Amino acid sequence: MLTLLKLLKDGRFHSGESLGAALGISRSAVWKQLQNLEAELNLPIHKVRGRGYQLASPLVFLNAEEIVLNTAPLSWAVQVFDSIDSTNAEALRLVSAGMEPPFIVLSEQQTAGRGRRGRKWVSPFAQNIYCSLVLRIEGGLRQLEGLSLVVGLAVMHALRESGVQGAALKWPNDVLVGQKKIAGILLELVGDPADICHVVLGIGINVNMQKAEDVDQEWTSVQLQTGVSINRNHLVAQLSRQLNSYLERHRVCGFSELQEEWELNHLWQGKAVSLIAGINHIDGVVLGVDRHGALRLDVDGVEKIYSGGELSLRLRDDS
Repeated sequence: MLTLLKLLKDGRFHSGESLGAALGISRSAVWKQLQNLEAELNLPIHKVRGRGYQLASPLVFLNAEEIVLNTAPLSWAVQVFDSIDSTNAEALRLVSAGMEPPFIVLSEQQTAGRGRRGRKWVSPFAQNIYCSLVLRIEGGLRQLEGLSLVVGLAVMHALRESGVQGAALKWPNDVLVGQKKIAGILLELVGDPADICHVVLGIGINVNMQKAEDVDQEWTSVQLQTGVSINRNHLVAQLSRQLNSYLERHRVCGFSELQEEWELNHLWQGKAVSLIAGINHIDGVVLGVDRHGALRLDVDGVEKIYSGGELSLRLRDDS
């Protein structure tokens, strides 16, 4: 089925006869595969009598060689899959199998993509970036402090390079445009965080997605913001360069070196918010983050510090 899709990727019309000849199947078998493509991958295909079949818009597939070429002299290995459960899950399997980091896992589609707090990450085929970078971390907990916030800075700058000038940060793991989410980050660890461990930096970016019925919050994409279709290979290369730069600064100097820059790009700096921790809601005003990446809130005139993977931040109605 994906072989058929690759024949159609140029966005031009192809006759059923020519597609059948290229695949070595009948025209009726081509028709069945096209129906499956539309149903399983949610890709609209135009059918015009006398002209054939055409994708509603051309597709540029992820290409590991192109990404590596455009990120030289970085030596990160790149693996690209057509469809997997999640790039983070595959990255963890590769670590268990002995693959040496750093390396990147990408997929055209995720069947079980996940975000923070157990949320589903909607992952349509060949529209967005689903990416996991695996690093070996030595030197203990200091190398993990504020790491997700550092990744957020890299993602934000890659998006701005791609024309999304309004991209900004939301503590702890989101990149927004206005109040709409455009990217999210999910970090997972394996090993001893106090000694030597592997960290998987999972990044999801809405790139060319223009509609999605299953997303349970306001969202946008690079294409919706810029009005043009984006070559995802170029964006992955931009992201890799930004990640390399920010991760190196973090490795050498720690998060305190990047604390001020992060606060300057925090969309909700100074805003009235509710911090949700399970069934508890804490109302306060965002003061910023501390040198470890924890959230600083003014709660009834007292500065309080909050951190943890199960916390969620929401704007208050009166903000």
